[in-house]
Amino acid sequence: MNLFEKFIYAFQKTMQTPTIFGWFHILWLFIMIVACALIIIFRKKISQKGVKYTILTVGILLILFEIMKQLVYSFNWNEETQTVTWSYQWYAFPFQFCSTPMYLMLIAGLCKKNLFRDSLYAYLATFALFGGFIVMVYPGDVFTSTIFISIHTMLWHSSMVVIGVLIWATNSIEFKQKTFLKALCVFASMLAIAMLANFIWKWAGGIETGQTFNMFYISPYYSCHLALLSTIYANAPYIVFLLCYILGFSLAAYIVTMIAFAINYGYLKNKEKKDKKYPLK
Repeated sequence: MNLFEKFIYAFQKTMQTPTIFGWFHILWLFIMIVACALIIIFRKKISQKGVKYTILTVGILLILFEIMKQLVYSFNWNEETQTVTWSYQWYAFPFQFCSTPMYLMLIAGLCKKNLFRDSLYAYLATFALFGGFIVMVYPGDVFTSTIFISIHTMLWHSSMVVIGVLIWATNSIEFKQKTFLKALCVFASMLAIAMLANFIWKWAGGIETGQTFNMFYISPYYSCHLALLSTIYANAPYIVFLLCYILGFSLAAYIVTMIAFAINYGYLKNKEKKDKKYPLK
């Protein structure tokens, strides 16, 4: 192995696969909760420029981690023959639902405030927040024995939650129904890109390679393994599965929006009571 290959190989070191609510999982939950708590506590001191640069920084960090992940998945060292082979794993192509924040954080962090950036913020604070939260609470099968990959997935999904909380806590988006509609437009766009990629894979003869390429897990050519949706995919027409997928994710994001609205409403009401009880002289 050359120096670069040794560097990649070092990231393939293993550990006992973390378990749900084991020490590794709980540690990352603790880190996420502390980060969110600090944001809420110091929210009034965080400027909009600070929010923008934080999102940009996290986006760049996720991209760097994703590049390393792709290299780790593609690198193979044969101990017996002492040879290195590189083979790209198309199932790991970075355009799943939870991959989208990586791209959108980078774009949002480079944009000036306008309708487009507001829509990206809205998506990160609703759809992405939901996706990250679900995985952090119930990781399912995301843990592996490769140390770097398990760190990658926890850093990735916890950052989705933290950025979502940051956007809401700093009033970087409006507490109005149109905020959800903006997020929905971004989700629809990401979904359309994923579907187009799935069709291109089929048209380009990708299925014949024997590899799996199932972006957003909505490809009509491969089964979906997501909880509940996998059952629908196996027992209902594809169009029914797709509608359930879209409505399910949209409903979850809308619930996140309503929870944020309720928390904000409660905060404003409490502030109003305090202002009446202790009026400024």
